[in-house]
Amino acid sequence: MSDQKELRADQFELYDLKIVVEKIDGHCTCDMQVGDCFFLKGGKISLPNDSNFCLYAMQSTIPLLPAKQRMNHPADWMETDSRVICPDPACKLIMRIDRESSRVLNHDDVSPISWEELDKK
Repeated sequence: MSDQKELRADQFELYDLKIVVEKIDGHCTCDMQVGDCFFLKGGKISLPNDSNFCLYAMQSTIPLLPAKQRMNHPADWMETDSRVICPDPACKLIMRIDRESSRVLNHDDVSPISWEELDKK
């Protein structure tokens, strides 16, 4: 993450992620190809150029993404492991979660509870 400036108490940093199909060793019936990808930026998922991405493959990555967006202890497995397998055993599709640039978010932009309200408690 960036060491360039001090964050305010109401700010935090998240990595933008790119989830890319790295390998297909089986029979993929959902027309996925090596290099297909989707992005997670802040809390929003996007696909490049009106492309498609298999929901079942995507859902296998989703529980890991919030932790991959954050800097963890260097020994935490979330820092060292980045591959996820599609749940279809015949497909044998492997995706890789890549961290891209980081972004600074403000608490009040992502929560209905104001930071000032929390700060007074």
